Order: sequence, then C-alpha cells, then structure tokens
Amino acid sequence: MSMHSFPVRIYYEDTDFSGNVYHAAYLKFFERGRTEFLRDMGIHHFELIEEGIAFAVRKMEIDFLAPAKIDDLLVVETRVVEMTPVRLVLDQTILREGTVLTKAQVLVVAIKTSGGPVRLPPGLRTRLQGES
Repeated sequence: MSMHSFPVRIYYEDTDFSGNVYHAAYLKFFERGRTEFLRDMGIHHFELIEEGIAFAVRKMEIDFLAPAKIDDLLVVETRVVEMTPVRLVLDQTILREGTVLTKAQVLVVAIKTSGGPVRLPPGLRTRLQGES
C-alpha cells in the first residue's frame, strides 16, 4: 500500500499556552494531508464539487502519543486501508524525525453536495485503488 507524505511546520498559532500543539490543530494537519494526498493523484475538491460530490469525515479515532512543539517540522502520512463504492478508511500518522506523535483512523464518505450518500465516480475509484 502506497504511503503519501506531506510536511507541516508548527507555528506559534498552532500551539497553546504550554507551547505544545493544541489538540484541535492536529485535525487541520490531517485534513491537509488528506487533501494533498488526493491532489497528488490529480483529484481536486473543486472538480468534485462541480460534479456535485464532496467528502465528509464520518468518523475519526485519534491517538495522541507525544506532543509537537513550535518550529517542529512534521510529516503527515496518509494511506488508504479500505475502500467501498461510497467510503474510504484512511490511516494517518504524524511524525517528527521518524517518531510517531499522533495516529488517526479516518472514515470518509462521499456525499452529494445537495445531501445524501453518493458512489465515488469510477475514475476516482480506479485512482484510489492504485493507492490501496
């Protein structure tokens, strides 16, 4: 299974009063990793929206193992572990110099921008199957 990597630098705005990354900031980092994973496969959110399709996070399980701090350079890794016609299960990991700081398993579903589930377009499924 192919792993996608995306670098993230920690800025002051990402931290809390203790100097550690605020827990909700990890959600942004995971989102950026998923977006860049798709972008690197030639899948762009604006094109999906033009087709009336969007992705929505249905469920996310996060394990915070160690804190990230200001100025850290992190890597967000994203990998498809399961796919059905309407959903993806992704494993995502945030690392600092090879050390795992945070892990997440994310269930993403395809929805119509007007509401309700929708099947992933065949071309999109084909590209994603090449990653799983």
